[in-house]
Amino acid sequence: METKAKQNGTVKRQTATVKKEVQDKLTNEAIGKAVAPEKKVTVEKPIINLDDRIQKFEKLRGLATQRERLTETLNELTKFNYNQDGSSSFHIRDSGHLEFKTTNSNLIKLVTTHLQSTLEQRKAEIEQEIVQFEL
Repeated sequence: METKAKQNGTVKRQTATVKKEVQDKLTNEAIGKAVAPEKKVTVEKPIINLDDRIQKFEKLRGLATQRERLTETLNELTKFNYNQDGSSSFHIRDSGHLEFKTTNSNLIKLVTTHLQSTLEQRKAEIEQEIVQFEL
């Protein structure tokens, strides 16, 4: 019996303490004492300058244009037919009008395969930039 009485007494004391704290808080609010108000967190949208937004839009348009050109180049390269019969040739000319020319189909295939993989990789990079782009 003594054990139950102690447990009941302890519970009553805890409840009484909580009630006393609530009463004190309500009393302080009623008489106008400063009660620390709960802080509300407000998220403000940053004000974006119109010129900055237009510049970002132009950058996005530039990325889209680059992607279109890469797609066109890849399509043309895919259509390119390098036959074994020597009917295809590969030309490179520099600004000094020096020229490299070959009809070796193995070399042409090697160059076009490497060029195609490089263009596809660059296209994937640009598409990733477009997806992650924020205005």
